Amino acid sequence: MQYVSTRGKAPALSFDDVLLTGLARDGGLYLPESWPTFTPDEIRDMRGLSYADMAIRVMYPFVEGSIPEDDFAELVRDAYAGFDHPAVAPLKQLDSDQWVMELFHGPTLAFKDYALQLLGRLFDYVLKKRGEKVTIVGATSGDTGSAAIEACRDRECIDIFIMHPKGRVSDVQRCQMTTILSSNVHNIAVEGTFDDCQDAVKAMFNDMDFRDKLNLSAVNSINWARIMAQIAYYFWAGVQTGSPDREMRFSVPTGNFGNVFAGYCAKMMGLPIEGFIIGSNRNDILTRYFQTGVMKMETVEPSLSPSMDIQISSNFERLLAQHYDQDGSALTQALSQFRDTGEVDFGKERWEAMCKDFSAKKLDDEETKQAIRDFYERTGELLDPHSVIGCEAARVAAKADVVTISLATAHPAKFPAAVEDASGVHPALPERLADLFDREERFDVLENDLATIQSYIEKTLA
Repeated sequence: MQYVSTRGKAPALSFDDVLLTGLARDGGLYLPESWPTFTPDEIRDMRGLSYADMAIRVMYPFVEGSIPEDDFAELVRDAYAGFDHPAVAPLKQLDSDQWVMELFHGPTLAFKDYALQLLGRLFDYVLKKRGEKVTIVGATSGDTGSAAIEACRDRECIDIFIMHPKGRVSDVQRCQMTTILSSNVHNIAVEGTFDDCQDAVKAMFNDMDFRDKLNLSAVNSINWARIMAQIAYYFWAGVQTGSPDREMRFSVPTGNFGNVFAGYCAKMMGLPIEGFIIGSNRNDILTRYFQTGVMKMETVEPSLSPSMDIQISSNFERLLAQHYDQDGSALTQALSQFRDTGEVDFGKERWEAMCKDFSAKKLDDEETKQAIRDFYERTGELLDPHSVIGCEAARVAAKADVVTISLATAHPAKFPAAVEDASGVHPALPERLADLFDREERFDVLENDLATIQSYIEKTLA
């Protein structure tokens, strides 16, 4: 399997090189040169498999030629062995056609664990074989950081620097990052937004001297391996609810578009998915795009669902690449216009084609609290302020005889104040995290300045 950049000017790479490279050297994101596909019979044959065994079957075509199958299977099984639920990603039925898949049973209680627990092991495997070390730099709006740190802590081949927007993540999210005191873990609170953090990461990758000097790598969803690992739970949910013999849709709360793009990849691989519903908070650039055909940047506003407080959805570039027919130059020009002016129209035909697969709904903070309350009273399910947006979007857009699976992306205890305010119930952390707020924290506050951040990283490593 070879991988190509969305912008068309970087060399094609094998999986292990894509894993360590993260962002392509032309500024693009990597995608497989072609999609491996499964027939309906092959999907039916997945029934009865464990989550790990299904994930191995779905993902192996992406790594074939870079990692032997037995080695890959061992890495995958080890990645999911420590999850809190025996099903790894259990599904619950809310009513006749509405399901929710709980993606918060990993070590940091968020869906990012499903990719990052594997990613940490893949890094270790490839780096040890090569005798190399990397410096991982990442940005987080809340959940990626803790999941990445948990996956990379104490690994001898990795130093990891995670930036989060100061004061714009929940206390639980912050403490899950800053209480990891491993010598290879470095937390930075940036005085800015998530988009500022993400821009700094991209700028560091585009500074070739800095990138090569520190051997930079990425754990954000710009890294293809993150998307690859997330594809597996779409197949899992599909097979558990009757695929390929039953029609289904997925409803996904998303800001950076990576989680829902993994579902699109599953559809490209043969999983029969009728479409995707995108759930947005008040920072609703994706909802506005699918409703109007124009992508327009606005100011990021803090919300009850901070992991979605985003105005630049990096992974949307991967979807655009499919609709630009891999015309990297035209795509680069459109994205440059968006960066320069804050607004872009990718063309009516492309928009209409994307709308065949995607629709979207926005909930503001008051609607989010009302939805948490309603779902708790009606179903007994206590949902966090991200997951509930997907569930409410699915409820509003329900179709008779079409299964809709909503992705519950975080444990409600990660956002206790918002959940308790809405429902009257205080969600408790699992016992293993009960002393989280008593643990020592370690992080540094930096201004939103690229040179300052780069200097900090170099001095820390020195």
